[in-house]
Amino acid sequence: MSDSTVSEDAIVIERVFDAPTDIVWGMWTEPDHFKNWYGPQGFSIPLAEIELTVGGKRMVCMESPDGTMKMCTTGEHLEVTPTSRLVYTESMADADGNVMPMGEGNPGRTEVTVILEDVDGRTKMVLTHAGVPADSPGATGWNQAFDKLTDYVGTVVKG
Repeated sequence: MSDSTVSEDAIVIERVFDAPTDIVWGMWTEPDHFKNWYGPQGFSIPLAEIELTVGGKRMVCMESPDGTMKMCTTGEHLEVTPTSRLVYTESMADADGNVMPMGEGNPGRTEVTVILEDVDGRTKMVLTHAGVPADSPGATGWNQAFDKLTDYVGTVVKG
């Protein structure tokens, strides 16, 4: 899955951010930055652990605005090419990081590929979340997260 950004069973989103690639890379790889934009509108990220090496683990937990819904994912990094390419797996998990079985028809493990490219000092990002249908609620969540990322990147760039 990691060799392509196109799949029949994938969310593919392209965005351009008004920031250099090293800053956008940091948004994906530095837990304090990641917590500030990840997840749908209104959701908070109380936990983001990112071990940024090939084979390194990641654990992310998000919480709904009213605190009634908590969702965690865990995975590992498959590729780490600083400022240009990040590939990691993602599975639903409990709060302790144990992978939770998914129901029939749902993948137990998905794969996220983030490709960053410098375009005249701005960053073109292509996200592919393989294993998640393009018309699923996951696409809405990613788009809301990237709206938050656009706003957050602006505050970091302006310093």
